[in-house]
Amino acid sequence: MRRIAPLGLRTRLIAAFLLVAAISAGTTAALTYQQARNAILKQTQDTAVSTLRDQVEQQEIRLPLESQELQRIVIELGKRGKPHPWIIFGEYGGIRVSTNPGTPTSTVITDSLRDRVRKNPYAAFQRVEDQRGNPWLTIGVPAVFEHNGYTESTGVVFYASVPLSTEKQTVEAMVEAAQQGAVPGLAIAVVPALLAARSVLRPVRDMRRAAQKLGRGRLDTRIEVRGADELAGLARTFNETARALEQSVRELQEAEVRARRFASDVSHELRTPLAGMLAVTEVLDEDAARLDADTAKALRLVSAETGKLAVLVEDLMEISRFDARAAELNLDDVDIAEAVRKTLERRHWDDARVVTELPHGVRARLDPRRFDVILANLVGNALRHGGAPVHVTVGTVPGEDGERLLIDVADSGPGIAAEVLPHIFDRFFKADAARTRSAGSGLGLAITLENVRLHGGTLRAGNRPEGGAFFTLDMPLEAHV
Repeated sequence: MRRIAPLGLRTRLIAAFLLVAAISAGTTAALTYQQARNAILKQTQDTAVSTLRDQVEQQEIRLPLESQELQRIVIELGKRGKPHPWIIFGEYGGIRVSTNPGTPTSTVITDSLRDRVRKNPYAAFQRVEDQRGNPWLTIGVPAVFEHNGYTESTGVVFYASVPLSTEKQTVEAMVEAAQQGAVPGLAIAVVPALLAARSVLRPVRDMRRAAQKLGRGRLDTRIEVRGADELAGLARTFNETARALEQSVRELQEAEVRARRFASDVSHELRTPLAGMLAVTEVLDEDAARLDADTAKALRLVSAETGKLAVLVEDLMEISRFDARAAELNLDDVDIAEAVRKTLERRHWDDARVVTELPHGVRARLDPRRFDVILANLVGNALRHGGAPVHVTVGTVPGEDGERLLIDVADSGPGIAAEVLPHIFDRFFKADAARTRSAGSGLGLAITLENVRLHGGTLRAGNRPEGGAFFTLDMPLEAHV
């Protein structure tokens, strides 16, 4: 099922404003219509009832009443209709007459009205519609006389049927006017809706742009605060947060710079004494065979630890160059198969421990020294922490910007633990806490990753389904400085 895109904030604000305006206009129009309609009908009704009652009271009725006399009274009453001409009906016992001799009675005079007239000695009325849907006001007034202080009925009842077509037309004209005025009213309401939406959305847009700049690293971004409402308070809070973030980042950057400088300076200062120590240990190693067993063992331990310290210092200096953005590429056109073979030969890995699959003709433009470091670290790590044989496979794959170099290094060991895998490229991270005195510095894979990134590539680690860990190097055949 296709998902409907959510409406924007501007659209929702305008829609809400128009909805409130429509509800307000509709409610006001409905109440006004109801009050005006009731007032119009009540005025017509009160006038007609009062007029008919006054006219009936002025008539002298002598009982028993003949049909001709009742007809005369009805015709007389019919001439005095207010506020509109009416039709008068007279009833006395079984006699039925009206101002229209052909219609002595009417269907708009209901039985319920007759019952109400019999119970009310003064008057009763009712609004009804005929068979054609035309509205009528029907009034019933009984003829009474005073006897011994009591009002007694003569049995004569006069009914008046007043057409309400004029009032109906007036009410319909009011409804039509309200309908015609609603659309322009809503159209006019769009203007304040747009102004209100603009006043609300302007600070929201400013905040969005400021947040985007902040996300791109422009920590000096601030929002202009206008007014003293909730949005202004939100803008002030944003500015205070940005200011605090800028201060925290500045302090972290300064601390990071000091730490990098310290590591670089320490590494640089250690290189000279380490060079002398290495030279001395090389000389002593040559004479270790002529010394007693304990002294020779201690000498070899010192020589091994000095070598590890030298490797650590070199790795620290390399990491410092990456952190300082001082690392550079010295590109050359390289035959990948030949470069892999030389790397393995230099470290005496060109035996059964490493199995290679090197297609001919794969050439890439890269930094040979850094490529040697990348491959040596990956293969050495596989041999040291995985297990032989280690498989090195070279290939190419198509990419969006041309062909890319793909190198897989897979070992035959137990693989990488799931909790270790996310940290495999972290600096000084070692999977086994008890292996803190291993030959590695804990920086090899971190340096490898930085060298790969310097070439514009990626490095991914994982476990093979059949067992063992793998590292996949993906980088362009044409690296750019």
